[in-house]
Amino acid sequence: MLTDTRTSHKATDVLAFFKWIDLHVDPDLDIHVVLDNLSAHKAPEVRKWLAKPRQKDRWHLHFIPTSSSWLNLVEGWFKLLTERRLRRGTFTSVDHLIDAIEEWASHWNDDPKPFVWKKPADEIIAKVRRGRAALTAQTKSATHH
Repeated sequence: MLTDTRTSHKATDVLAFFKWIDLHVDPDLDIHVVLDNLSAHKAPEVRKWLAKPRQKDRWHLHFIPTSSSWLNLVEGWFKLLTERRLRRGTFTSVDHLIDAIEEWASHWNDDPKPFVWKKPADEIIAKVRRGRAALTAQTKSATHH
């Protein structure tokens, strides 16, 4: 697992992280990234860089549907990081916190465990559809349309 901590999450940060990943992943491998729909992930400078021939063939972005962050399996990793390291810790500075996160990631890489959905794909897709339908119904009733 590659890690990089930043104090913000702007398009320039996303692009810098993508470039950092690009440098650290074997050039013969494709890169698949699962993302939420934050505007920084789709900013013009990010899209422009990804449109270059080398990146276009190598990079594959997968955007999860709005209101379904549970689909992003890395959320499970962050939950473990929070429960097993961050809640137990006392951090006297941001640098101390960053060190703890990087140490956790390093130990994780020593013995990684994959995150796997427990439900079959058809159940997951059905849940996404129900969530979208509920969100659409809420939006229509809230705007009276």
